[in-house]
Amino acid sequence: MDWSFWDVLWTTFVIFVWAMFLVVLINVIMDLFRSHDVSGLGKAGWLILIIVIPFVGVLIYLIARGGGMAGRAEKAQQAQVEHLKQMVGSTGTPADQIAQAKGLLDAGAIDDAEFAKLKAQALG
Repeated sequence: MDWSFWDVLWTTFVIFVWAMFLVVLINVIMDLFRSHDVSGLGKAGWLILIIVIPFVGVLIYLIARGGGMAGRAEKAQQAQVEHLKQMVGSTGTPADQIAQAKGLLDAGAIDDAEFAKLKAQALG
């Protein structure tokens, strides 16, 4: 089979667009199940729409509910960080608490200022 430069370029573009669509699809489904303002029946309806006609369903979802996706994702991330901070602050010796906080810092869940605050709490 003989491939020209344009065939390779077109195939690369198609693969990129497909991968990009899959990332958006996964984010839409995660946002749908993360959302507390949609009932179970509403979630089922959105999911059926996304499964039956994926491109159109995702496009409709992004138009109808896309404005709040970033806020819901940020709220979920903050809740997770707060949960991790509570876990660090409530167990073990001060050395264990500092080690757990260092693990969170290394994982990128907290920044240097938050690490210093957790360290001070453990020591004080």
